[in-house]
Amino acid sequence: MKKNGILNSEISKVLSEMGHTDTIVIADCGLPIPKEIKRIDLALKQGTPSFLQVLEALVADMEIEKVTLAQEIKDFNPELKEVLENKFTDKDYVSHEEFKKLTQQAKAVIRSGEATPYANIILHSGVIF
Repeated sequence: MKKNGILNSEISKVLSEMGHTDTIVIADCGLPIPKEIKRIDLALKQGTPSFLQVLEALVADMEIEKVTLAQEIKDFNPELKEVLENKFTDKDYVSHEEFKKLTQQAKAVIRSGEATPYANIILHSGVIF
């Protein structure tokens, strides 16, 4: 049995297969997920697990080069935006519509139980060397 890090086998598999610039999405419980993209559904109930709980697990287990957020987070979820601003230095902001289009290129979308507006992020894989 794996001793530490992400225990979820689906997430662990996706992360191990990612290369430089590949993307993975952490989504709130309302983001539409394209049917052709791998869906890893962790949502148990509203708020569980939270967006930040899922994000913290991935940050600890993944080399992240940059992130992409919906521009709308600035107006509709400023508290979360501030947390993300402090956590990541390289950030792109796009419209929510463009964000949804970009999810179509992701290796997977991890659905959290988060139920706050625009609590979605695209993580771009970096390299460890």
